[in-house]
Amino acid sequence: MEDVQGSVDTRQIPINRVGIKDIQHPITVLNRDGSKSASIATFSMSVSLPHDQKGTHMSRFIQMLNESETVISAKHFHTMLSDMVARLEADSGYIELQFPYFIEKTAPVSGVKSLMDYQVNLIGQIEQGHLASTLEVTIPVKSLCPCSKKISEYGAHNQRSHLTVGINCSSKLWLNELIKSVEAQASAELFAILKRPDEKFITERAYNNPKFVEDVVRDVANEFDNNDKISRYYVHAENFESIHNHSAFAVIEHDKTM
Repeated sequence: MEDVQGSVDTRQIPINRVGIKDIQHPITVLNRDGSKSASIATFSMSVSLPHDQKGTHMSRFIQMLNESETVISAKHFHTMLSDMVARLEADSGYIELQFPYFIEKTAPVSGVKSLMDYQVNLIGQIEQGHLASTLEVTIPVKSLCPCSKKISEYGAHNQRSHLTVGINCSSKLWLNELIKSVEAQASAELFAILKRPDEKFITERAYNNPKFVEDVVRDVANEFDNNDKISRYYVHAENFESIHNHSAFAVIEHDKTM
């Protein structure tokens, strides 16, 4: 049959990106201990299109996802990018996927176990054979206001916060290790299930560890600055204020190669 997509286009206008978006597909995430975590990711995949080609072959993106188990690791992700541009006969390509990642956590006093979810965004591109990728994770935590604690006779206002970090790595950094290192910089970490003794522990821990939104981003940045595996990063902290009808936020970006 006639290949319409492969026919010549006479308008002489190249397209930067053309492809598919928001397609869901099951994935397998590799963990450091050798175990595998199953999840479902939402993919967006695209390639460049030369000025003289009418269209790209959209079905080839879907075929790639369905032909084999989609394993998520730095190595597998880069291979996926390379295979995509080769199959679509393109000079450059782009893949973005979002998925929930679950970690089994143990409550600090009762020892009850529960699954905590984190939103992961993996972004990668390849251009003229050069590969680059960014791992972004949103990590919910607890923060307590130092000013409120200082000026109050008792208590202090606190809130749930989101720490969104994006990193570029020079060597392998495991997802659960990244999450734990960021959680440790907050007033306290979160758990899906807490019994009353656990609630007391977490509340008092946060009270004894107050942090402004500025403190949190600086502490995470300091952690990343001391991690030789991370070459470039950004940290975004957002506090969903409990005594205001707005959020407070702070951002730090740093390229350690500069």
